[in-house]
Amino acid sequence: MADNNFIDYVKIYVRSGKGGAGSAHLRREKYRPKAGPDGGDGGKGGSVLIKGNKQLWTLLHLKYQRHIFAEDGVSGMRDTWDGADGKDAVIEVPLGTVVRDGETGEYLFEITEHDEVQVLAKGGRGGLGNVHFKSATNQTPRYAQPGEPCEEGWRILELKVLADIGLVGFPNAGKSTLLSSISAAKPKIADYPFTTLTPQLGMVRVGEKFSFVMADIPGIIEGASEGKGLGLRFLRHIERNPLLLFLVPADSDDVTKDYKVLLGELGKYNPELLDKKRILAVSKCDLIDSEIKEDIEKSLPADIPHFFFSSFTKEGVNQLVYGIWNELEKDQLEMQKQKISEFDKKLSDEI
Repeated sequence: MADNNFIDYVKIYVRSGKGGAGSAHLRREKYRPKAGPDGGDGGKGGSVLIKGNKQLWTLLHLKYQRHIFAEDGVSGMRDTWDGADGKDAVIEVPLGTVVRDGETGEYLFEITEHDEVQVLAKGGRGGLGNVHFKSATNQTPRYAQPGEPCEEGWRILELKVLADIGLVGFPNAGKSTLLSSISAAKPKIADYPFTTLTPQLGMVRVGEKFSFVMADIPGIIEGASEGKGLGLRFLRHIERNPLLLFLVPADSDDVTKDYKVLLGELGKYNPELLDKKRILAVSKCDLIDSEIKEDIEKSLPADIPHFFFSSFTKEGVNQLVYGIWNELEKDQLEMQKQKISEFDKKLSDEI
């Protein structure tokens, strides 16, 4: 995917269709000059719908289509003919798309499953024709209901990348190199900061049967939570990853300090990110000898797993991949236990 093709934020204007007006027609025939009302109902206005599509990875298709309108319902007609319903406008988006109100920024909903459908703007109901208002005391009603008005307004669509694990690190820490060495992803790699300007996804195989999705998030710098560097634009992608892999290069002045700075930026942006499972990996270990490696290892936090690896020599890469998989498996087991516990509690309450 080309860098300039990754669009993860768009603001669109949506408008549903108005409901068609009911007809107030009165039947007039040659031998029945006062045959009574025969006005049909108006058609329902089309809605603007949003639908999840697992084949999409970007909001690029909405970049140049900022105004999306559904069709109006057709008015009712004589002979109790109902008007046709307006056609819905369907917007397909990648999984992980969050929808907010364009004026207030209020969270509306999130698309997380394939073919999941939500309503962005509901179409107006069609009005009733005058046949519905005929009564014993009013044989010829000359009025009908108008159709309901449309809904319209600005909506913000934000894409948060769906991946099993997110790579967190300063620019030029070796994140893209790691992703390219353990998956088929081919991110841009160079020896200067901010090479990666868009999130990159890679499928990492574990043995012959298993795999997980890794996301390379553009590098964080100190002050990113306040908008510095690439700032807030990409920090939101980390919210969607159940496991975070912190990457610090072995040639850093202080590996532990860099890790704490990264952790601090995430906490300032969203304190809930600190509750996610974490792994610390020290990259570029081919640049240090065993003595320096031992010194670094002594200073690393004891509460999270850590690994040393080199994408260049492949040293420690397999251990890192299997270490990530083990943590993901633990997470899945905990979720299953929680579901079983909730089911047992619900069952006992019913008994």
